[in-house]
Amino acid sequence: MPVPLAIHGGIPVRGTLLPYSRQSIDDADVRAVTEVLKSDWLTTGPKVNDFERAFAIFTGAQEAVAVSNGTAALHAAMHALDIAEGDDVIVPTMTFAATANAVVFRGGTPVFVDVDPETLLADPAKIKAAVTRKTKAVAVVDYAGQPCDYDAVRAVTGLPVVADACHALGGSYGKKNVGTLGDLNTFSFHAVKPLATGEGGMITTNDADCAARMRRFRNHGITGDHRERQEKGSWFYEMQELGYNYRLTDIQCALGISQLAKVAARTARRQEIAKKYDTAFAKMDTLAPLTTRPDVSHAYHLYVIRLNPDTVKVARDEIFHALRAENIGVNVHYIPVHLHPFYRKQFGTKAGDCPVAEKAYEEILSLPLFASMTDADAENVIEAVRKVCAFYRK
Repeated sequence: MPVPLAIHGGIPVRGTLLPYSRQSIDDADVRAVTEVLKSDWLTTGPKVNDFERAFAIFTGAQEAVAVSNGTAALHAAMHALDIAEGDDVIVPTMTFAATANAVVFRGGTPVFVDVDPETLLADPAKIKAAVTRKTKAVAVVDYAGQPCDYDAVRAVTGLPVVADACHALGGSYGKKNVGTLGDLNTFSFHAVKPLATGEGGMITTNDADCAARMRRFRNHGITGDHRERQEKGSWFYEMQELGYNYRLTDIQCALGISQLAKVAARTARRQEIAKKYDTAFAKMDTLAPLTTRPDVSHAYHLYVIRLNPDTVKVARDEIFHALRAENIGVNVHYIPVHLHPFYRKQFGTKAGDCPVAEKAYEEILSLPLFASMTDADAENVIEAVRKVCAFYRK
Protein backbone atom coordinates (compact mmCIF):
# COMPACT_ATOMS: atom_id res chain seq x y z
CA MET A 1 0.00 0.00 0.00
CA PRO A 2 1.45 3.45 -0.92
CA VAL A 3 2.84 5.58 1.91
CA PRO A 4 0.45 8.46 2.82
CA LEU A 5 1.54 11.72 1.23
CA ALA A 6 2.30 14.86 3.22
CA ILE A 7 -0.36 16.69 1.20
CA HIS A 8 -2.90 14.25 2.72
CA GLY A 9 -1.58 14.58 6.28
CA GLY A 10 1.34 12.14 6.08
CA ILE A 11 4.90 12.83 7.24
CA PRO A 12 6.94 14.84 4.69
CA VAL A 13 10.23 13.46 3.43
CA ARG A 14 12.02 16.61 4.61
CA GLY A 15 11.46 18.94 7.53
CA THR A 16 12.42 22.06 5.57
CA LEU A 17 12.01 23.13 1.96
CA LEU A 18 14.80 22.27 -0.47
CA PRO A 19 14.63 24.94 -3.22
CA TYR A 20 15.06 24.06 -6.87
CA SER A 21 18.19 26.21 -6.91
CA ARG A 22 20.06 28.74 -4.81
CA GLN A 23 23.22 30.81 -4.81
CA SER A 24 26.47 29.67 -3.18
CA ILE A 25 28.47 32.48 -1.56
CA ASP A 26 31.70 31.81 0.34
CA ASP A 27 34.21 33.90 2.28
CA ALA A 28 36.28 34.60 -0.83
CA ASP A 29 33.23 36.12 -2.49
CA VAL A 30 32.59 38.32 0.55
CA ARG A 31 36.22 39.49 0.62
CA ALA A 32 36.13 40.35 -3.09
CA VAL A 33 33.04 42.49 -2.64
CA THR A 34 34.38 44.13 0.53
CA GLU A 35 37.57 45.17 -1.25
CA VAL A 36 35.55 46.99 -3.90
CA LEU A 37 33.35 48.67 -1.28
CA LYS A 38 36.52 50.12 0.23
CA SER A 39 37.93 51.22 -3.14
CA ASP A 40 37.43 54.36 -5.23
CA TRP A 41 35.23 52.62 -7.81
CA LEU A 42 31.81 51.14 -7.20
CA THR A 43 30.85 51.21 -10.88
CA THR A 44 32.44 51.80 -14.32
CA GLY A 45 35.76 50.97 -12.67
CA PRO A 46 38.59 48.48 -13.27
CA LYS A 47 36.69 45.38 -12.10
CA VAL A 48 34.41 45.58 -15.14
CA ASN A 49 37.31 45.12 -17.55
CA ASP A 50 38.83 42.48 -15.28
CA PHE A 51 35.61 40.45 -15.26
CA GLU A 52 35.20 40.73 -19.02
CA ARG A 53 38.76 39.51 -19.63
CA ALA A 54 38.42 36.63 -17.19
CA PHE A 55 35.09 35.57 -18.69
CA ALA A 56 36.44 35.71 -22.25
CA ILE A 57 39.38 33.53 -21.25
CA PHE A 58 37.12 31.04 -19.46
CA THR A 59 34.82 30.59 -22.45
CA GLY A 60 37.48 30.94 -25.15
CA ALA A 61 35.76 33.92 -26.78
CA GLN A 62 37.70 36.93 -28.01
CA GLU A 63 35.34 39.50 -26.49
CA ALA A 64 33.06 39.64 -23.46
CA VAL A 65 30.73 42.53 -22.64
CA ALA A 66 29.29 42.82 -19.13
CA VAL A 67 25.74 44.13 -18.68
CA SER A 68 23.19 44.50 -15.91
CA ASN A 69 21.26 41.24 -16.45
CA GLY A 70 20.57 38.43 -18.89
CA THR A 71 17.70 40.30 -20.51
CA ALA A 72 19.99 43.26 -21.17
CA ALA A 73 22.46 40.81 -22.73
CA LEU A 74 19.79 39.58 -25.15
CA HIS A 75 18.68 43.14 -25.90
CA ALA A 76 22.27 44.22 -26.58
CA ALA A 77 22.77 41.23 -28.88
CA MET A 78 19.68 42.13 -30.91
CA HIS A 79 20.91 45.71 -31.08
CA ALA A 80 24.32 44.59 -32.33
CA LEU A 81 22.57 42.67 -35.14
CA ASP A 82 20.46 45.73 -36.06
CA ILE A 83 17.18 43.93 -35.50
CA ALA A 84 14.44 46.42 -36.38
CA GLU A 85 10.83 46.73 -37.43
CA GLY A 86 10.10 44.36 -40.29
CA ASP A 87 12.72 41.83 -39.18
CA ASP A 88 11.85 38.33 -38.00
CA VAL A 89 13.95 36.42 -35.48
CA ILE A 90 13.30 32.72 -34.96
CA VAL A 91 12.91 31.80 -31.28
CA PRO A 92 12.13 28.42 -29.66
CA THR A 93 8.95 28.67 -27.62
CA MET A 94 10.33 26.61 -24.73
CA THR A 95 12.26 29.37 -22.99
CA PHE A 96 11.89 32.27 -20.58
CA ALA A 97 9.99 35.20 -22.06
CA ALA A 98 13.10 37.42 -22.23
CA THR A 99 14.47 35.54 -25.25
CA ALA A 100 11.51 36.69 -27.33
CA ASN A 101 11.01 40.00 -25.54
CA ALA A 102 14.45 41.20 -26.62
CA VAL A 103 13.34 40.90 -30.25
CA VAL A 104 10.20 42.91 -29.51
CA PHE A 105 12.23 45.59 -27.71
CA ARG A 106 13.94 46.25 -31.05
CA GLY A 107 10.68 46.35 -33.02
CA GLY A 108 11.21 42.91 -34.54
CA THR A 109 8.89 39.93 -34.63
CA PRO A 110 9.72 36.70 -32.79
CA VAL A 111 8.74 33.69 -34.88
CA PHE A 112 8.19 30.81 -32.50
CA VAL A 113 9.30 27.31 -33.41
CA ASP A 114 8.65 23.98 -31.79
CA VAL A 115 11.18 21.80 -29.98
CA ASP A 116 12.52 18.27 -30.07
CA PRO A 117 10.37 16.10 -27.77
CA GLU A 118 13.36 14.28 -26.25
CA THR A 119 15.53 17.30 -25.35
CA LEU A 120 13.15 20.30 -25.57
CA LEU A 121 15.85 22.06 -27.59
CA ALA A 122 14.90 23.93 -30.77
CA ASP A 123 14.14 21.54 -33.63
CA PRO A 124 16.42 22.37 -36.60
CA ALA A 125 13.77 21.11 -39.05
CA LYS A 126 11.24 23.54 -37.57
CA ILE A 127 13.81 26.35 -37.78
CA LYS A 128 14.44 25.60 -41.45
CA ALA A 129 10.69 25.64 -42.20
CA ALA A 130 10.30 29.02 -40.46
CA VAL A 131 12.96 30.88 -42.46
CA THR A 132 11.63 33.51 -44.89
CA ARG A 133 13.10 36.53 -46.65
CA LYS A 134 12.24 38.55 -43.52
CA THR A 135 14.28 36.32 -41.19
CA LYS A 136 17.34 38.21 -39.97
CA ALA A 137 18.65 35.96 -37.19
CA VAL A 138 18.01 32.81 -35.18
CA ALA A 139 17.99 32.72 -31.38
CA VAL A 140 18.47 29.29 -29.86
CA VAL A 141 18.27 28.33 -26.20
CA ASP A 142 20.53 25.89 -24.37
CA TYR A 143 17.55 24.66 -22.41
CA ALA A 144 18.31 23.37 -18.89
CA GLY A 145 22.05 23.61 -19.65
CA GLN A 146 22.30 21.35 -22.70
CA PRO A 147 23.84 23.03 -25.76
CA CYS A 148 21.78 22.96 -28.94
CA ASP A 149 22.87 21.20 -32.12
CA TYR A 150 24.63 24.28 -33.45
CA ASP A 151 25.98 22.56 -36.54
CA ALA A 152 22.46 21.58 -37.58
CA VAL A 153 21.09 25.06 -36.84
CA ARG A 154 23.77 26.74 -38.93
CA ALA A 155 23.33 24.23 -41.76
CA VAL A 156 19.63 25.01 -42.17
CA THR A 157 19.79 28.83 -42.04
CA GLY A 158 23.17 30.41 -42.75
CA LEU A 159 21.95 33.32 -40.58
CA PRO A 160 23.52 34.94 -37.51
CA VAL A 161 22.93 32.81 -34.43
CA VAL A 162 22.28 34.27 -30.99
CA ALA A 163 22.90 31.64 -28.33
CA ASP A 164 20.79 32.14 -25.22
CA ALA A 165 23.28 30.29 -23.04
CA CYS A 166 21.92 31.55 -19.73
CA HIS A 167 21.53 27.95 -18.48
CA ALA A 168 24.70 26.52 -19.93
CA LEU A 169 27.84 28.22 -18.57
CA GLY A 170 30.41 25.48 -17.99
CA GLY A 171 29.02 23.22 -20.70
CA SER A 172 30.41 22.36 -24.12
CA TYR A 173 29.41 21.10 -27.57
CA GLY A 174 31.95 18.81 -29.14
CA LYS A 175 35.31 20.46 -28.46
CA LYS A 176 33.89 24.00 -28.19
CA ASN A 177 32.92 25.71 -24.96
CA VAL A 178 29.56 27.31 -24.41
CA GLY A 179 30.22 30.98 -25.06
CA THR A 180 31.78 30.32 -28.47
CA LEU A 181 28.94 28.42 -30.17
CA GLY A 182 26.84 31.33 -31.43
CA ASP A 183 27.85 34.52 -33.19
CA LEU A 184 26.66 36.24 -30.03
CA ASN A 185 26.30 34.29 -26.78
CA THR A 186 24.29 35.63 -23.84
CA PHE A 187 24.52 34.76 -20.16
CA SER A 188 22.65 35.56 -16.95
CA PHE A 189 24.15 35.88 -13.50
CA HIS A 190 20.85 35.88 -11.62
CA ALA A 191 21.01 34.41 -8.12
CA VAL A 192 19.89 30.93 -9.19
CA LYS A 193 22.42 30.67 -12.01
CA PRO A 194 25.73 28.75 -11.74
CA LEU A 195 27.61 32.07 -11.58
CA ALA A 196 25.63 34.46 -9.39
CA THR A 197 26.12 38.21 -8.98
CA GLY A 198 22.54 38.87 -7.83
CA GLU A 199 21.66 40.32 -11.20
CA GLY A 200 24.05 40.55 -14.11
CA GLY A 201 24.75 39.37 -17.62
CA MET A 202 27.39 38.97 -20.30
CA ILE A 203 27.64 38.67 -24.07
CA THR A 204 30.56 36.88 -25.71
CA THR A 205 31.54 37.19 -29.35
CA ASN A 206 34.52 37.07 -31.70
CA ASP A 207 33.31 40.20 -33.49
CA ALA A 208 35.14 43.25 -32.13
CA ASP A 209 32.79 45.70 -33.86
CA CYS A 210 29.74 44.05 -32.28
CA ALA A 211 31.45 44.17 -28.88
CA ALA A 212 32.20 47.89 -29.24
CA ARG A 213 28.62 48.61 -30.24
CA MET A 214 27.26 46.67 -27.27
CA ARG A 215 29.57 48.56 -24.89
CA ARG A 216 28.11 51.83 -26.19
CA PHE A 217 24.60 50.40 -25.97
CA ARG A 218 25.00 49.53 -22.27
CA ASN A 219 26.12 53.11 -21.58
CA HIS A 220 23.35 55.22 -23.15
CA GLY A 221 24.97 54.97 -26.59
CA ILE A 222 27.87 57.12 -25.32
CA THR A 223 31.39 56.62 -26.64
CA GLY A 224 33.15 56.16 -23.28
CA ASP A 225 32.46 55.85 -19.58
CA HIS A 226 33.45 57.98 -16.59
CA ARG A 227 36.63 56.05 -15.80
CA GLU A 228 37.91 56.36 -19.38
CA ARG A 229 37.31 60.12 -19.31
CA GLN A 230 39.07 60.45 -15.97
CA GLU A 231 42.11 58.56 -17.27
CA LYS A 232 42.29 60.94 -20.25
CA GLY A 233 41.72 64.00 -18.08
CA SER A 234 38.71 64.89 -20.20
CA TRP A 235 35.05 65.68 -19.67
CA PHE A 236 33.99 65.34 -23.31
CA TYR A 237 31.70 62.57 -24.57
CA GLU A 238 29.22 62.02 -27.39
CA MET A 239 26.05 59.98 -27.61
CA GLN A 240 26.34 58.30 -31.00
CA GLU A 241 23.21 56.13 -30.87
CA LEU A 242 20.30 55.40 -28.58
CA GLY A 243 21.34 53.19 -25.71
CA TYR A 244 20.36 52.24 -22.19
CA ASN A 245 21.87 52.20 -18.72
CA TYR A 246 22.71 48.50 -18.73
CA ARG A 247 26.00 48.79 -16.84
CA LEU A 248 27.18 46.16 -14.38
CA THR A 249 28.76 47.55 -11.19
CA ASP A 250 32.29 46.88 -9.96
CA ILE A 251 30.71 45.35 -6.86
CA GLN A 252 28.96 42.73 -9.00
CA CYS A 253 31.97 42.24 -11.25
CA ALA A 254 34.23 41.54 -8.27
CA LEU A 255 31.72 38.93 -7.11
CA GLY A 256 31.56 37.56 -10.65
CA ILE A 257 35.35 37.15 -10.87
CA SER A 258 35.36 35.27 -7.56
CA GLN A 259 32.44 33.08 -8.62
CA LEU A 260 33.96 32.35 -12.04
CA ALA A 261 36.85 30.50 -10.40
CA LYS A 262 34.36 27.95 -9.04
CA VAL A 263 32.25 27.34 -12.14
CA ALA A 264 34.12 24.23 -13.30
CA ALA A 265 33.94 22.52 -9.90
CA ARG A 266 30.30 23.47 -9.42
CA THR A 267 29.41 22.21 -12.89
CA ALA A 268 31.05 18.89 -12.07
CA ARG A 269 29.04 18.66 -8.84
CA ARG A 270 25.74 19.34 -10.62
CA GLN A 271 26.63 16.69 -13.18
CA GLU A 272 27.33 14.26 -10.34
CA ILE A 273 23.90 14.90 -8.78
CA ALA A 274 22.25 14.59 -12.20
CA LYS A 275 23.89 11.19 -12.62
CA LYS A 276 22.40 10.09 -9.28
CA TYR A 277 18.99 11.17 -10.52
CA ASP A 278 19.49 9.41 -13.86
CA THR A 279 20.35 6.16 -12.11
CA ALA A 280 17.47 6.40 -9.64
CA PHE A 281 14.83 7.19 -12.25
CA ALA A 282 16.04 4.87 -15.01
CA LYS A 283 13.62 2.05 -14.19
CA MET A 284 10.58 4.19 -13.32
CA ASP A 285 7.81 4.09 -15.89
CA THR A 286 5.97 7.07 -14.40
CA LEU A 287 8.55 9.59 -15.58
CA ALA A 288 11.63 10.07 -17.72
CA PRO A 289 14.49 12.59 -17.60
CA LEU A 290 15.12 14.57 -20.77
CA THR A 291 17.56 12.99 -23.22
CA THR A 292 21.15 14.20 -23.23
CA ARG A 293 22.96 14.04 -26.57
CA PRO A 294 26.34 12.23 -26.57
CA ASP A 295 28.23 15.14 -28.16
CA VAL A 296 27.65 17.63 -25.33
CA SER A 297 28.73 18.30 -21.78
CA HIS A 298 25.45 19.26 -20.07
CA ALA A 299 25.83 22.08 -17.53
CA TYR A 300 22.64 21.08 -15.66
CA HIS A 301 21.34 24.43 -14.53
CA LEU A 302 18.06 22.50 -14.40
CA TYR A 303 17.20 18.84 -14.06
CA VAL A 304 13.90 18.36 -15.87
CA ILE A 305 11.76 15.25 -15.71
CA ARG A 306 8.74 14.49 -17.87
CA LEU A 307 5.78 12.65 -16.35
CA ASN A 308 4.21 9.80 -18.28
CA PRO A 309 0.46 10.47 -18.55
CA ASP A 310 -0.13 6.82 -19.47
CA THR A 311 1.08 5.61 -16.06
CA VAL A 312 0.21 8.53 -13.74
CA LYS A 313 -3.46 9.03 -12.88
CA VAL A 314 -3.29 12.76 -12.04
CA ALA A 315 -2.08 15.83 -13.90
CA ARG A 316 1.32 17.44 -13.44
CA ASP A 317 -0.09 20.12 -11.14
CA GLU A 318 -1.18 17.52 -8.56
CA ILE A 319 2.30 15.98 -8.64
CA PHE A 320 3.81 19.45 -8.25
CA HIS A 321 1.74 20.25 -5.14
CA ALA A 322 2.37 16.83 -3.64
CA LEU A 323 6.13 17.20 -4.00
CA ARG A 324 6.04 20.71 -2.56
CA ALA A 325 4.18 19.31 0.45
CA GLU A 326 7.07 16.85 0.87
CA ASN A 327 9.31 19.98 1.06
CA ILE A 328 10.85 19.35 -2.35
CA GLY A 329 10.92 22.72 -4.10
CA VAL A 330 10.05 21.61 -7.62
CA ASN A 331 9.37 24.19 -10.31
CA VAL A 332 8.17 24.33 -13.93
CA HIS A 333 10.34 25.68 -16.78
CA TYR A 334 8.51 26.98 -18.81
CA ILE A 335 5.11 28.02 -20.05
CA PRO A 336 5.74 28.11 -23.82
CA VAL A 337 6.20 31.78 -24.66
CA HIS A 338 3.67 31.81 -27.50
CA LEU A 339 0.95 30.96 -24.96
CA HIS A 340 1.52 34.06 -22.83
CA PRO A 341 -1.34 36.59 -23.10
CA PHE A 342 0.94 39.35 -24.43
CA TYR A 343 2.02 37.29 -27.43
CA ARG A 344 -1.48 36.00 -28.09
CA LYS A 345 -2.79 39.57 -28.15
CA GLN A 346 0.06 41.36 -29.90
CA PHE A 347 1.23 38.70 -32.35
CA GLY A 348 -1.78 36.42 -32.76
CA THR A 349 -0.10 33.29 -31.43
CA LYS A 350 -2.37 30.51 -30.18
CA ALA A 351 -2.59 27.04 -28.73
CA GLY A 352 -1.67 24.49 -31.37
CA ASP A 353 1.15 26.56 -32.89
CA CYS A 354 3.85 24.44 -31.20
CA PRO A 355 2.19 21.15 -30.18
CA VAL A 356 5.35 19.38 -28.97
CA ALA A 357 6.22 22.15 -26.52
CA GLU A 358 2.60 22.53 -25.45
CA LYS A 359 2.31 18.84 -24.60
CA ALA A 360 5.67 18.85 -22.81
CA TYR A 361 4.65 21.86 -20.73
CA GLU A 362 1.78 19.84 -19.24
CA GLU A 363 4.19 17.08 -18.17
CA ILE A 364 7.49 18.66 -17.02
CA LEU A 365 8.90 19.38 -13.59
CA SER A 366 12.28 20.80 -12.58
CA LEU A 367 13.81 19.02 -9.60
CA PRO A 368 16.18 20.68 -7.10
CA LEU A 369 19.72 20.81 -8.43
CA PHE A 370 22.53 23.09 -7.26
CA ALA A 371 26.16 22.62 -6.39
CA SER A 372 25.87 22.96 -2.61
CA MET A 373 23.27 20.19 -2.37
CA THR A 374 24.43 17.26 -0.27
CA ASP A 375 24.06 13.61 -1.20
CA ALA A 376 21.40 13.44 1.52
CA ASP A 377 19.50 16.27 -0.18
CA ALA A 378 19.60 14.39 -3.48
CA GLU A 379 18.38 11.22 -1.76
CA ASN A 380 15.49 13.20 -0.28
CA VAL A 381 14.49 14.30 -3.77
CA ILE A 382 14.68 10.75 -5.09
CA GLU A 383 12.68 9.38 -2.15
CA ALA A 384 9.97 12.03 -2.54
CA VAL A 385 9.65 11.51 -6.29
CA ARG A 386 9.35 7.74 -5.84
CA LYS A 387 6.86 8.19 -3.00
CA VAL A 388 4.59 10.60 -4.88
CA CYS A 389 4.75 8.73 -8.20
CA ALA A 390 4.00 5.42 -6.46
CA PHE A 391 0.96 6.92 -4.79
CA TYR A 392 -0.44 8.32 -8.03
CA ARG A 393 0.52 5.43 -10.29
CA LYS A 394 -2.33 3.98 -12.34
